[in-house]
Amino acid sequence: MKMRNLAVTAAAATVLLGTAGAQASAGTGSAPEVPAAVQVPAGNVLVGAFLARGVQVYQCAGGTWSFVEPAANLAGWAKRPGTLSTAVHFRGPSWESTDDGSLVEAKPVASSPVPGSIPQLLLQATRNRGDGVFGHVSYVQRLSTRGGTAPTGTCADGATTGVPYTADYRFYQPAA
Repeated sequence: MKMRNLAVTAAAATVLLGTAGAQASAGTGSAPEVPAAVQVPAGNVLVGAFLARGVQVYQCAGGTWSFVEPAANLAGWAKRPGTLSTAVHFRGPSWESTDDGSLVEAKPVASSPVPGSIPQLLLQATRNRGDGVFGHVSYVQRLSTRGGTAPTGTCADGATTGVPYTADYRFYQPAA
């Protein structure tokens, strides 16, 4: 189901994102505090903010868990607060708009640890596709991470598991 240009009400955002995401989407929540290590360089402007819910996928090799890829659904706003946008996050790391097919791939350039969760990240775009939401993204921030850390202990070789996580993703492009 396409959700292009659907105005986000607090009730609709709660259904899609849960309470914390609804507060951010409806403009009633506070912006997450951004550590200095993952600040976006000057000259870039925010063009989208999404809440992600998904898993960090790990596979066992040699009796230890290794990260494979993220798999998450994102909902939030892009280009214009108050308009619902959706996207998927997967191996690359990549983010693809389910509204317009645009895509950004990025590489981590800085991180900030979060006790008990995957780290917060600053990622720099390495490839873009299309002219839509992600077509001109230069930087991505992963903030307010919760969960997603690798399992502890030994494991059977070849086993795969997904560890639930949530995070706020912010997308930036160069200022015009």
